[in-house]
Amino acid sequence: MSGSIVLALDQGTTSSRAIVFDDKGSILGSDQQEFRQHYPRPGWVEHDPRDIWETQRNTMEGALTSAGITPDQVAAIGITNQRETTLLWEASSGRPVGHAIVWQDRRTADMCRRLKNEGHEDTFNRKTGLFLDPYFSGTKIRWMMEHHDGLRGRAENGEVLFGTVDSWLVWNLTGGKVHATDITNASRTLLCNIHEGSWDDELLAILDIPRAMLPEIRSCSEVYGKVDQDLPLKGIPIAGIAGDQQAALFGQACFRPGMAKNTYGTGCFLLMQTGETAIRSGNNLLTTVAWSLNGKTNYALEGSVFIGGAVIQWLRDELQIIESAPRVNELAAGVEDNGGVYLVPAFTGLGAPHWDPYARGVMVGLTRGANRGHIARAALESIAFQSADLMEAMAGDAGMPVKELRVDGGAAASDLLMQIQTDLVGVDVVRPRVTETTAFGAACLAGLAAGVWDQPEDIERHWQPEKTFHPEQTREEAAEAMRQWRRAVERSRAWIEEDDDAS
Repeated sequence: MSGSIVLALDQGTTSSRAIVFDDKGSILGSDQQEFRQHYPRPGWVEHDPRDIWETQRNTMEGALTSAGITPDQVAAIGITNQRETTLLWEASSGRPVGHAIVWQDRRTADMCRRLKNEGHEDTFNRKTGLFLDPYFSGTKIRWMMEHHDGLRGRAENGEVLFGTVDSWLVWNLTGGKVHATDITNASRTLLCNIHEGSWDDELLAILDIPRAMLPEIRSCSEVYGKVDQDLPLKGIPIAGIAGDQQAALFGQACFRPGMAKNTYGTGCFLLMQTGETAIRSGNNLLTTVAWSLNGKTNYALEGSVFIGGAVIQWLRDELQIIESAPRVNELAAGVEDNGGVYLVPAFTGLGAPHWDPYARGVMVGLTRGANRGHIARAALESIAFQSADLMEAMAGDAGMPVKELRVDGGAAASDLLMQIQTDLVGVDVVRPRVTETTAFGAACLAGLAAGVWDQPEDIERHWQPEKTFHPEQTREEAAEAMRQWRRAVERSRAWIEEDDDAS
């Protein structure tokens, strides 16, 4: 098997994973470790960068042990990661400058509002495909520099470095020799001109961010460096990087324009590949880089839902009406319908197509007869409703309907949720045999650079459907359900009038 095995590092919001794939796309072994989430204030979410690195390093070794292979059998390492999470560290020591600010964090909501009021929204959207929202990295960097004394001067001298999680992992894997990112992660920072594939001086000036602290932007499939000799995988090339949602799009073999996938993780992320054309959305979706490969850049439309599977964790951990996540399916299946209950999980605001950082969660339609089953079903349906909103907006922007929706992520294992989803969107929902498509996408990008595969078509042959869900609801029934859902969404909008904690 030597030379045909790829190790994928899948660094997520709540855990770090590592998965070993062979050249047929089969999983040989894996390991996973959760790490602590920090919530210092309402709307704030942080990670300790040291936890990210330690758990990812541990799972690398655990996955190899699980697969029963040795490091010298690994052809390459691929990295995929939570994207907009923002880290700063010292160039000399590698020591983090405070906690990482997670993509879910909303502390820069007022900063984004000020930038919009100053008339900068169109400039950012035109160049980056993004909106001025706390979701993205740029305003997080500025906030960190404003709240750490002396940081700006050190950053201007290149003494303090910025990176998304991929850059942090590459820096540590290479012993501080490589400070780089790929174009997909760069495209989520508010600092990268996605049409030119480079950091943009005008955007850097608006946000007052020094160029010296930024990583080098590279393609998604090339050798960035080799693992430092002090680690077990010493000498192995790091050869593929993509943000988690772009990696899933690649791993789902969405290689032709118009193909789409939805990942049901902590959030939900629906992407449609649009080829070498960057379509500017008229429906408040994002235009983003899908991947850069062999000198060509492909683009995608993206809709981001902040709270997807996390609503199930909320039922378990905060409301405590379920003992484990799978229990939600049993409760939801135990009632005929939602009983008129709608749950909008805008716990950290609303993402696409609303982009309202001041929205907050609501539950409406409660009666004396509402029970745990109705709430569980409303929670599951909220995931599908938010995704259906995105799919409708996406089809309008692209000028063509989505013919099928490929799905992955933890919550995609729920047959009930997938049936609800196909009923709402009115097209087949297809779940693949290997649902670890995010990690597989990273493995594919690394394997292409390392010669495990010659071209994407070699990978497409390994993609196999496990189950296809067909719509059973009438379009009239689906339209009425969507109408009620949108009424509930309106009641969640602009709940917080002034985010004093963000100052």
